[in-house]
Amino acid sequence: MRNTAKITTAVLAAGALTLGLSACGSDKDSASDTSGPLVVAASPTPHAEILTYVKDNLAKKAGLDLEVKEFTDYVTPNTATEDGSVGANYFQTQPYLDDFNKKNGTHIVSVVDVHLEPLGLYSHKVKKADDLKSGATVAVPNDTVNEGRALQLLAANGIIGLKDGVGTAATPADVTKNPKNLKFKELEAAQTPRSLDDVDAAVVNGNYAIEADLKPAQDALVLESAKGNPNSNLLAVKEGHEDDPRVEKLAKLLNSPEVKKFIEDKYDGAVLPSF
Repeated sequence: MRNTAKITTAVLAAGALTLGLSACGSDKDSASDTSGPLVVAASPTPHAEILTYVKDNLAKKAGLDLEVKEFTDYVTPNTATEDGSVGANYFQTQPYLDDFNKKNGTHIVSVVDVHLEPLGLYSHKVKKADDLKSGATVAVPNDTVNEGRALQLLAANGIIGLKDGVGTAATPADVTKNPKNLKFKELEAAQTPRSLDDVDAAVVNGNYAIEADLKPAQDALVLESAKGNPNSNLLAVKEGHEDDPRVEKLAKLLNSPEVKKFIEDKYDGAVLPSF
């Protein structure tokens, strides 16, 4: 049913931008050919699922030829978009995108917000955050923005305290209050749900929580609030491609009533429309 290509997290280990580009396996700038299909890089859940719904139910009527490629890391979708191997991506938040552009010299811009995936604190060992023991180990995502979000989540719920003004740039070094003497284990975001048997708790991104059959509204010890949250997931393209007719069609479809209903019905509060 899906026209996808799965890229393993091994790409992330390469680290360098050039290796990320070569991993895409294409030297052709597909983004510059507006007559062909729009190839969109996406995380499997919920991004590729939402795009596949659009592809199967809405794209043909809108005159959009859409191809979905799945990636399981947070680096390759951006390097592929910069390289032109794909025409757009849908997997990230604005703070993450800003940080990625700054660190890698890429030129990727937001087109439209689509949904929010609230971060949550999960555990296989305790049922309440207050039950975490002194010296407990908490896994957090190791990329700059998601680690900062994770620590902000803990701080918002009184579990730790952070320096004023650190925002999503927060790291464990910015913890000013730690009454339970928590230890932080920094992991690739995709590994946080897999760590739950080895750590006392883990902060997990919404998409990875869903993939791990966690139900944020039910299973999270504490959960990020959607109100006033700047971390909506967005459709992004390389700068200069915002007016591509295919991108404009997809942006309109991703903010359609049909997609809103699909998100609300399928994810039951684990994913929230941002429009």
